[in-house]
Formats: sequence, C-alpha cells, structure tokens
Amino acid sequence: MKAVALSLALVCVLLSSAAQLAMKRGLGAGGADVAGTYVHAFTSPMVWLGLFCYGASAVLWLWVLSRLDVSLAYPLVSLGFVVTMLLGVLWLGEPFSWARVAGCTLIVIGVTLLALDART
Repeated sequence: MKAVALSLALVCVLLSSAAQLAMKRGLGAGGADVAGTYVHAFTSPMVWLGLFCYGASAVLWLWVLSRLDVSLAYPLVSLGFVVTMLLGVLWLGEPFSWARVAGCTLIVIGVTLLALDART
C-alpha cells in the first residue's frame, strides 16, 4: 500500500507542476495592471486548466496524507521544483542555468534519501 501511496504522491506532484505551467502559459505577459492581469486570467482556458489540475492534486493529496506519514509525503512535493524547472526550460523556453540544475540535483538527492528511509 505504501508503494501505491508514494506513486499517487508523485501524480500529485506532476499535477501541481502541470498547474503551474498551464497557468503561466495561459497568462502569457498578462495585463498591463493588476486588474488587467486578473481579467486576462479568468478568461484564459489554460489558467482554468491549471486551477483544475491544482484542485485534482489537492483531492488526491488527501488520500496520500491518509496513507503516508506527513514527514515523508510533504518533502516529495519538492520534486515539483525539479519537474517545473525542467518543463519551464523545455516547454516555455525559460533560461537554463547550471545553478538551477545543481539545486534540483540536491532536491533529488534529498528526496531519494527520504524514500530509502521509508522502505525500512
């Protein structure tokens, strides 16, 4: 059961990353001011897709939390930084940097150590 919960936790992470990317894509440059940004956001299908992904992730996360220790589950959320950075570079054309890669590598090492500890 723990493997299923860990897998579903990763699905939640992917949904959260997808939400960020969809909202960013949907906003583009946004409006000229705060009001314009929100008008643009609420009329963008990609922003709505992002909000839906967030909602789905939150609902699934409830099940994950009911099955895993929060001290194991919550650090998995940090994998979202890695996924979002990679897809931001590949899909959104955001700048690549070795410092970002180094930071993401440290995150992956930390999450791996937590996962290994969870197996015991």
